[in-house]
This record gives sequence, C-alpha cells and structure tokens, in this order.
Amino acid sequence: MNRTLRQFLVVGFLLSLLGSAIAQQPAPESAAAAPAPAVSAQEILAQADRLLAEVSRLIALEVKRPLQKSIRSREEIRSYLVKEFQEDKEPAKRYADIRLLEKWGLIPKGFPLEQFLLDLLTEQVIGIYDPKAHEFIVADWVPSGDVESVVVHELTHALQDQHFQLEPWVEAAKPNDDAHLARAAVVEGSAMAAMLDFAFREMGVSLQALPDLSPFLDQLNLSDQNFPLLASAPPFIADALIFPYRQGLIFSQAVLRTAGWSEFSRVFVNPPASSQQILHPERYFAGYVPAPVALPKLAQQLPEGWKLLDENVLGEFGLLSLLKQHLGEPTARRLAPAWDGDRYAIAEHASTRQILLVFRVRLSGEEAKEFFRQYAELLQRRYATRQNEWRSTNFLAFDAGEEGSVFLYCIANECLSVEGTDRTTFDRIVHAFGWPAVPAETSQRQWRRPPLPAAASLRCEAMPAGC
Repeated sequence: MNRTLRQFLVVGFLLSLLGSAIAQQPAPESAAAAPAPAVSAQEILAQADRLLAEVSRLIALEVKRPLQKSIRSREEIRSYLVKEFQEDKEPAKRYADIRLLEKWGLIPKGFPLEQFLLDLLTEQVIGIYDPKAHEFIVADWVPSGDVESVVVHELTHALQDQHFQLEPWVEAAKPNDDAHLARAAVVEGSAMAAMLDFAFREMGVSLQALPDLSPFLDQLNLSDQNFPLLASAPPFIADALIFPYRQGLIFSQAVLRTAGWSEFSRVFVNPPASSQQILHPERYFAGYVPAPVALPKLAQQLPEGWKLLDENVLGEFGLLSLLKQHLGEPTARRLAPAWDGDRYAIAEHASTRQILLVFRVRLSGEEAKEFFRQYAELLQRRYATRQNEWRSTNFLAFDAGEEGSVFLYCIANECLSVEGTDRTTFDRIVHAFGWPAVPAETSQRQWRRPPLPAAASLRCEAMPAGC
C-alpha cells in the first residue's frame, strides 16, 4: 500500500477507542479535560515549537534543528499529496499492484483504486510532516477535534526524522513490500504511542502501564461518519490503511514495556523484517526471521507473449487479509500465523491481458494439510464457474474459462498456487521447483473426478440418472 497514504491518513479518531481503557485506570478527578476548543492554522504553528520540545522530552529524542513549518491551502496540499503519491511508486509497479489485487479478489475488477486513494488523502487532513523536505505542513481548513494530539503525532515523525532519516529508512526495505509495511508500522505505530502518552500524561497514565490495547483497537469502527470514504473502502484496502496505525501501536506498546522510550531507538537500528514480527512482537524480540522463499525464473517457464509485472512477498498480514476476505476472520486468524515465508509473481499476456499468478508459501508446524484444504476452498469460491475439476489429497485443478486453469499443489510444508495458465506451463513450473511431478493420472487434459467409494458407486448405479 502506498507509503504516502499511510503516512498522511488522519489518526485522531483512534483516540476515542481507547477511552474505555483509560477509564479503568485510577486518575485524579482534576484529570477530566474539557473538549479542546477549535484552533486556527496560525495557532497550531505558534504552538508547534512548544509542542516539539514537549514531545522531545516525552520520547527521549533531542531536537537537533529548528522545525520548518508552513500553512497551505486545500488545493496546495492536494497537489502536493498527488505528486507524492505518484512519485512513491513507478507507474509499472502501481499497475502491477492493481492487477494483483484484482486477481486475488481483494478489489473488484475496474475499481478506481488510485482515484479513491487520492480522494481519501484529503478527506481529513490537519497536519503533514514531509520527510523529504523535513517540513511540518498545516492545513488552512483545520477541522474541530483533538488537533493537538494529531499534531503531536506528526511532530514525532519530525523528531524521528532528525535522528533516523525516515524517508531512506523506510525505503531501505524495498523491494520487499512486506518488510516495507513493517517499517511503516514502526513509524506510524510509535507516533500513535507518543500521541497517546501525550494525551493522557496529565492523568498519570502511560502506554506502558495500560493493559494490552488489542481488544480495544479491535473495536475500531470504520463506519465513523467523519471518515465516509474510508468506511466505503474495500475490506483489504481499509485493513491495509489501518494496519500501520493499529498493529504498529500494539507493537510499539510491546517494545515500550520492555525498555521505555529511552530504548525505543533500538527498533530503528534493528528494524522488523516482516509484518509477522509486527503482528507477533515476541517473534521480533526472539529475532525469528523465516528463510527466503524463492521462485524459478518465471520468464523462462512461460510461453511467448507473457510479461512479468512483479515478483514480491505477500507476508503474514497479506495472507491474513486474503484468507479473511474469502474464508472469514476465524479461519484467517487460525491459519495465517502458520505463515513461514512466501513469494509471488504476477504476469500479463500482451494480447489477451490475461493475468497469471504464481504463489508459493511455506507453513510452519503441521499446517500444510489444513492450508491446502482451506486454500482449495478459497480458490473454489473465487472461481464459481469451474470445469474438469480434479482434487486429491494434495492437488487441485480446474478450468476457469477465459481466465485459464487453476492449480494448487502442496508438498511437505509448502504449497504452490498457479492461476491463469495451462497444464503444460504448470508442469514446467513444478519441474523448475524441483518438486515431484503431479501423479500421472492427473496429467490428462480431461481430468477425471476421484472414484467414488464402492458403496457410493452401488447407490449411484441404483439411481436412474446415476450420480
């Protein structure tokens, strides 16, 4: 998901979700605060230096240079955000991402994703920190609400930028999209943590002392009337936008519990390697990083006319979202933690525009059999019209009309899914992996269904129309 959009998504509404958590903590009666009055952009700039000094003390990062700051109109900010959005990824990468999301059924085909994201950028904007220009930008149409807390969020970015150079630090994870998401979660999650510590400092409550925030953040309501565009986003897009803030905050709380703000800088020195480490902070603390998963050179396996669009990592967060959208949240939360590495590649045919998706995933423990069963169901749900279907204990294949054939093959603790090609190309890819060939009986162009048990066959013979 686009870094710029994650960076500038308004986060103030998350504060309201934690009210119940804070209410459980003892605090003096004088801590009850009145609603903050509306302030102008000029007042925000006037307060920025004071707030920067306070945030500096809070998160234990000294101010190294004066804060650059400016006020811009809606049109100026929109132009700036559009430019940043377009520069964040090459057009070919943006195109590949859209085709991938369509192929996996995570957005509807033809969904105007880029325009939707650009509109969402300016749905609610109070302040922006630009890590390229090292500048804090305030909108001249500041809405009502807890403006100060949102400004603290952006000033945390400013201080971290002075110490760790946020732009190159986040971008260093490329081309691994999953690792890039993990670093974005550190940036946004730590800024959320600072914002909350700042907001509740007068109550004598810190993020370290609070109970686990996960149950409260799970109540996040994207139907909030203040964010109608976010509420209308496809589920995967909404999850991807919220992940760096919500899960990044949970990760940051776990880090702060171990050492406090004075040692949080260690995360920038030793960044998380994947979304799995964000989802499971204990794996980050243990230093667990799955071995890389490789794909054969796909261009050598494909017939003429195919062009490779992208090769990347889905990650545990991506797998969780994929399973959640097609199989439901309980199944997704049970199965996704078994992720132990993956690699996907997506290609497009030059003339037909048919999409080919190759996905190899490794599972930990004894989850490969269960993954095969669930992912086979996912494929069958996504392709309602199927012909020539064959299924065995570790192999699924069917024709999906104009979209080509679909295959799922699992060996030991790994599964390979290939969508959008023919049997010959699939066999070539399997051979390039060094995997055993699919059993000969399934190599026929017209796949037969597995034979019925003897008792069932007798029942079928007794029926006028058979089975």
